[in-house]
Parts: sequence; C-alpha cells; structure tokens
Amino acid sequence: MVKITIVCVGKIKEKFYRDALDEYSKRLGKYCKFQVVEVADEPTPDRALPSEEEIIKAKEGKKILSKIPDNAYVCTLEILGDELSSTELASEIDRLTTMGKSSIAFVIGGSLGLSEEVTKRSDRHLSFSKMTFPHQLMRVILSEQIYRSFRIINNEPYHK
Repeated sequence: MVKITIVCVGKIKEKFYRDALDEYSKRLGKYCKFQVVEVADEPTPDRALPSEEEIIKAKEGKKILSKIPDNAYVCTLEILGDELSSTELASEIDRLTTMGKSSIAFVIGGSLGLSEEVTKRSDRHLSFSKMTFPHQLMRVILSEQIYRSFRIINNEPYHK
C-alpha cells in the first residue's frame, strides 16, 4: 500500500479545518497510508527584507526536507507549477504506484513559499491555481483531491 504524506509548515488552528482533514484521512485509509506532517513555521517580522525572507524559507526548508523519506516521489505545491485536472492527478498517482513508488510526499510551504533546496528536491511542481489560498485550507483541498484520485483510480463514483 502506497504511503501518501503531506508535509506542511505550521499548525492548523481552526477546528473545522482539522475536522475536514480528519474526515479525509479516515476515507483515505481504505486506499493508502495517509499522514499529515507539520513542521514549525519560523516567525516572520513585519516588513522583512528579502534577505531575511530567504533565511526564513531556508530554515523552514531544512525542516521540510528532514520529514521527506529518501525514496519518496516529491510533489511541491507552487503557484508556478503545472496545473492538472483531477483525472490527470489520478493518472499521475496511478502511474507512480504502478512503477513501484511506495511513498509520495506532497509539500505545502509556509507563507513565504518554499526554499530553493525544497524545490530542487521536487520531482513535480504542482499548482492548484494562480490564486493564493490559506495554507490550512490548501491541506484540505489537497486531501480531497488525493481522495478523489483514488476514487477515480478504482472506478468508484464521486461527484463531479
């Protein structure tokens, strides 16, 4: 059974986001070993200089990289990444598992984005939209799309 991990920066504060993630986590248990791994975010001062922001991203990046298994296929969520449909994401997950990939890690960066080290480690740069979403909500959206992917892969009905 494939292991799917979402590695993300920061904790979820709102109960309704936690409840939604718990629900998708339960549903995904039928298809994969699913987990969300949170790393602590770095405090960002107001009006931080670009050099300070790079240092913060680098610190968060080291934490992120420490949570990604060496053998994992890494998919980073980035505004400039590839936009896929739900069926294309399902095909990608199906292709990876068919090729024998036993671990897939999706990475959601902090408020400043991802460090260069993390994007270099990425096998796939994925964008859900040119819009910016709250990081906590993005975890729920990503979890739902992973769940939808497994429903598609298994030819199970799911609302369109």
